[in-house]
Amino acid sequence: MIRALNTLLLFATLAAQLWICSAVWAMEPSTLMRPHRYDTTLAITGWWMSEKLDGVRGYWDGEQLWSKNSHRLHPPQEFIEDLPPFAVEGELWAGCGRFEDTVSIVMQDQPHSGWLTLQLAIFDVPQEQGTFQQRIGKAQNWFQHHPSPYAHVIPQIPIQSVGHMEAELERIVQSGGEGLIVRDPLASYESGRSHSILKVKRYQDAEAVVVEHVPGAGRNLGRLGALLVERQDGVQFKIGSGFSDAEREHPPAVGSVITYKFYGMYQSGLPKFPVYLRQRLDAGL
Repeated sequence: MIRALNTLLLFATLAAQLWICSAVWAMEPSTLMRPHRYDTTLAITGWWMSEKLDGVRGYWDGEQLWSKNSHRLHPPQEFIEDLPPFAVEGELWAGCGRFEDTVSIVMQDQPHSGWLTLQLAIFDVPQEQGTFQQRIGKAQNWFQHHPSPYAHVIPQIPIQSVGHMEAELERIVQSGGEGLIVRDPLASYESGRSHSILKVKRYQDAEAVVVEHVPGAGRNLGRLGALLVERQDGVQFKIGSGFSDAEREHPPAVGSVITYKFYGMYQSGLPKFPVYLRQRLDAGL
């Protein structure tokens, strides 16, 4: 009898440990679903499109809010009290052109009222089985019955044609937005980069680390002329445009991560016409 109880206790302990490990694993960055870039050879008619919001990715596990790199965030109770008891993913977003404000709010390690200027714009239900249509339907049903002033499900629009998608992209860009996310509504959730979710922009973007400040000349004499940056693959190149006067006076520090945009690649592998977009202040989140 004692042996049997000890065996049951052992199994219960192992099960609890496995549950804890699986819960932590579910928040690891490598398990999150991430988009590929859209190219014109792909057939996306019948897929769904939504605006790509320029914010900070948030993961609500049913009890707590985390960043994409598994850092616990600290919203006030008012912000989270109407969130569902199941996991959802979304973008913490303050509005177009307010990325830096969003980062400043979510990086603080104590709850504060700044969170109440944000929205958790939900785009998936990662622990739910089934298609994207079924998963997002669960979130829509929840918020229909439990509306929150600080969270909503991002509207999804069925794509009628490539022209329809391009017209929506133009509308978003003209209103100050970044681009589109298009999804296969019949796809399951999968870890890592997925071909069933694509980002659509007028340009490509990527990240690099600042290696050196290159001095300017002419009107930029005495301040930044260009950044020498290094990609993850070790390739270095210069970015000399896209900076405001304030950024040339006080450029991103050596070692910091920046985002740049470009328009395809040369045969050498270097990006065409790289332009500075911003410092990636949320690189550690």
